Amino acid sequence: MDTTEISIETGGRATAVDITARVEAFCAGKGDGLVSVFVPHATAGLAIFETGAGTEGDVLGAIDELLPADDRWRHVHGSRGHGRDHVVPAFIAPTLTIPVIAGRPALGTWQSVVLVDTNADNLSRRVRLSFITG
Repeated sequence: MDTTEISIETGGRATAVDITARVEAFCAGKGDGLVSVFVPHATAGLAIFETGAGTEGDVLGAIDELLPADDRWRHVHGSRGHGRDHVVPAFIAPTLTIPVIAGRPALGTWQSVVLVDTNADNLSRRVRLSFITG
């Protein structure tokens, strides 16, 4: 298995960061197999959706509506409402597995790999990329 870790700057605010180019670069030249994308954090997740057309804001807005950053959460430390950040990975998983064909992730035309992070207490995130030859 070939593996590496990349760092993504999130800027200390809720964000959805397109990391597709980083995943593609990691897979380039590796042939057929699977790429695992994993974020080793308790308050971030990974998703596949269209970027650049407003979906990033829609996803963050939906999280805010479904999981408000207020004082209802039992998990209390960090910023106000931080407990909801620990609930986000139950809905937006911290891992994805994507088929790779001829060194390219087999994503659909409008699909992007996106790091979703609502935790304003962290300025950067690590993402583990692992390639398994098929």
